[in-house]
Amino acid sequence: MYKVMEEEEYRCFVANLSWSTSARGLKEAFGKFGHLLDAKVVIDKSSGRSHGFGFVSFDEEKAMEDAI
Repeated sequence: MYKVMEEEEYRCFVANLSWSTSARGLKEAFGKFGHLLDAKVVIDKSSGRSHGFGFVSFDEEKAMEDAI
């Protein structure tokens, strides 16, 4: 039997992004608050353009709260 340990994460919704914002841009902007697990800009599958929002995930709750 295998036990999978799930890493706890704290995710923020980020709205009103510039259409040109990339995942790298989100990482640069939010990385100063703490260690990021992930940063994603939501992209429309058919057009390939940004929807203008994304998500940033931190490994610590305090980092998320500081970012907010």
